[in-house]
Amino acid sequence: MTQILYSYISEENHCYLMKEVASKFSTDFQNKLLKYRRWQDAQLSLLGRILLGTGLENIDIPFCENNVIYTSHNKPYFKEGKVKFNISHSGNMVVCAITETCEIGIDIEMLHSLHLGDFKTQMTALEWQRIISSDNPESSFFDYWTQKEAVIKALGIGLSLPLNSFEIIDNKTIIDKENFFLKEIQLDNKYKCHIAFKDEVDSRVLNLQMINPIPIFKQY
Repeated sequence: MTQILYSYISEENHCYLMKEVASKFSTDFQNKLLKYRRWQDAQLSLLGRILLGTGLENIDIPFCENNVIYTSHNKPYFKEGKVKFNISHSGNMVVCAITETCEIGIDIEMLHSLHLGDFKTQMTALEWQRIISSDNPESSFFDYWTQKEAVIKALGIGLSLPLNSFEIIDNKTIIDKENFFLKEIQLDNKYKCHIAFKDEVDSRVLNLQMINPIPIFKQY
């Protein structure tokens, strides 16, 4: 089963989270949080770890921060076990996807006005035509954008792969003979969110869980 856990930032809870919850993590992670200029960014990063810990607890796996390491492209992963995860945030929301099935990537973007022409080169010709001919071009653009970002995160090579180098057709794409399948996650009508599965879609029902920003998991 794939879990999708999400939360909203809260200025009211920020001092408590930074003092009581962040202290449960490593000194390196606490120092990382302190480097953020905006409280929103610090809390989004912290909530990502809380969601990850909660998701692991749901499947009876203890969360150990020392087991989280990073690839050369800065993608976090566990050095042991079969659990795959990915975290994304935008605006006031943070979302975490966890599975034991296959490599995954998730991307969330808050809907906002933008000059679509600035992003034409990020899409293939077919994708761009579908965007500008749709009833809601901005909504269509964010569908493609979150799909492509989710695929890149599942692939795990960061921005080294141009968005226009692969094409999304019917919620799937192929990159270097590897298949990626996409599914929209509807969390909030002010946001677009997609999850990408490598090789196969987790056929079991996605478990969506809203998490309040409080410490509800244990570390070992």
